Amino acid sequence: MPKRLFTATPTKLLNFADCKRKYRYTYLESPRPPKGPPWAHNTVGAIVHEVLADFFGRWPAARRTPDEVVAKMRSSWRSEGFRDERQSLDWRERSTEMVLGYLRDSDPYYEPRGVERTVGFTTERASLRGRIDRIDERPARDGSGGTELAIVDYKTGRRPLTATDARSSLAMALYVLGARRVLHRPCTRVELHHLPTNTVAAADHDDESLARHQKRAESMADDAAAAEARWAEGLTPAEADAAFPPEPSALCGWCDFAKICPQGRREAPTREPWAGLDEPSPVPLDEAG
Repeated sequence: MPKRLFTATPTKLLNFADCKRKYRYTYLESPRPPKGPPWAHNTVGAIVHEVLADFFGRWPAARRTPDEVVAKMRSSWRSEGFRDERQSLDWRERSTEMVLGYLRDSDPYYEPRGVERTVGFTTERASLRGRIDRIDERPARDGSGGTELAIVDYKTGRRPLTATDARSSLAMALYVLGARRVLHRPCTRVELHHLPTNTVAAADHDDESLARHQKRAESMADDAAAAEARWAEGLTPAEADAAFPPEPSALCGWCDFAKICPQGRREAPTREPWAGLDEPSPVPLDEAG
């Protein structure tokens, strides 16, 4: 019988690599342990992504105007995670200005090759898939007269991004491989569009760099598949804790399950839900978007 492939997204793989205890709580426990309150910075990111998906993927050109963007931001806004109504309204306006600034020079008639497009590919060991914020089709830079794809990922975190962030992103590399497989077009370019600074961190992959990322993803998938197989056999609570140990770090304060993880609480104080908006301390890079 052929070996069953382990199916995963970049987010799932990175969760396993970052903290196996969090992975267990997120993907294996049933019912899932209660999570902490929603994060305000995640609310901002989710709404910004929604509006940009509408702008590029659902609205006709005639609707792609600043007034429509403002109206959509206000109608889509949610107050989840904010300290109070005043902070929520302040961030609604700041986020609206951020999106307007990003779209200021956009061609309303431009149609991306894909918006919120799911792509995937399989290897001998894993089935990997993910959803891309935007796929652009642009003139090929090799002078051939053809076109090539570029993977675009929106980022709304505090930290400015660099080409190293783009090049080292596992998710972005897997998106390149998935887009090639699904859309049958050349693709090497990855871009992180950082809306708070309205900057683009770009990098180009080659076959060697993509092979490294694929090998890394397959190794992570092998380890996660083995851990899940152990879980399926049935484990005592002590065995489960040993098989899925916590990996405490400074980011534990941002974990959704911090309140039920004593090791994480000892490593870092639990953050308030709005702390990611106001403090320059480490906030996780939203790796998959």
